[in-house]
Amino acid sequence: MSNRIINSFFIFFYVMTSHLFSTQASSTIDIHNNCPFTVWAAAVPHGRGGRQLEYGETWIIEVNTTKNGRIWGRTNCNFNTLDKGQCQTGDCNGLLECQTFSSTPPNTLAEYALNQNNNKDFFSITLVDGFNIPMEFSPVSADGCSVRISCTADIIGQCPNELRTPGGCNNPCTVFKTNEYCCTSGNCGATNYSYFFKRRCSTSFSYPRDHDLSSLFTCPSGTTYRVVFCP
Repeated sequence: MSNRIINSFFIFFYVMTSHLFSTQASSTIDIHNNCPFTVWAAAVPHGRGGRQLEYGETWIIEVNTTKNGRIWGRTNCNFNTLDKGQCQTGDCNGLLECQTFSSTPPNTLAEYALNQNNNKDFFSITLVDGFNIPMEFSPVSADGCSVRISCTADIIGQCPNELRTPGGCNNPCTVFKTNEYCCTSGNCGATNYSYFFKRRCSTSFSYPRDHDLSSLFTCPSGTTYRVVFCP
């Protein structure tokens, strides 16, 4: 997410559970590009931050600690021989290998908090920073865990005119910069814009204080996961 927007529910849940005892379990996340165009994947804090993926390529990252993280795709990037440049969507301070959780909206985000209490992983897809690439986030193998979440609607094509931006569909906070949409203080609830995202991707978080438990999923710790761009 950007510095301006925080999915407070996800972060709150992570903070409240991460201090509890849990058995460490190693996980891997396979990041696969199924888009007919190049995607510059970002993974923070794991995986050295970023990698260019052509169609059909996979990047496997190892997660062997109790941590939260996020994965997203960047589009229309240009980097020089020093791995510095700029992306049209999802840019992270002009670096190929992202170093912080901050990125430039819009970008579809996969978020996770692994090895939490009762040996559970928590994961979600969030559109709090808008949308740029269709995404799936699902377990590859886990006993009794077969949930599959995805956001594949034509959000860019149906995006409200005021949220349109090259390569994606912005979140309203980026455009209007008001507390109503940014939830920087006081009460903050769903809006017509968050309903736009929620109706198209019902299992994804849609605004900074979205507390919809149907958008937060669990699997046993140690599960292998897959993030697919353009599933």
